[in-house]
Amino acid sequence: MTEKILRRSFDKEFKVSAVKLVLESGKSVKTIAAELGISDNTLFNWKKKYLQDARDAFPGKGHMKPEQEELRKKDREIARLKMERDILKKAIAYFTKDQL
Repeated sequence: MTEKILRRSFDKEFKVSAVKLVLESGKSVKTIAAELGISDNTLFNWKKKYLQDARDAFPGKGHMKPEQEELRKKDREIARLKMERDILKKAIAYFTKDQL
């Protein structure tokens, strides 16, 4: 039988607090991770993400960074415009066929 592995999830405040604890306390990532009951690799990754972009770090499930959200919106708009263009091309071809 396979056992289902439960993944714990942590909110943004917990992650930011944990990273700030590493940065401000002078303790090692491994020590703080053990104190918090999380993997040191997990805390190391959180620290890396936080240092890359502190303001937009840890956007949450289903949320994207503002730049990613903007790109997603533009991609959807491009797809819609292409579909409209293709419909218009087919309509022009249909109506000009009858005139010949």
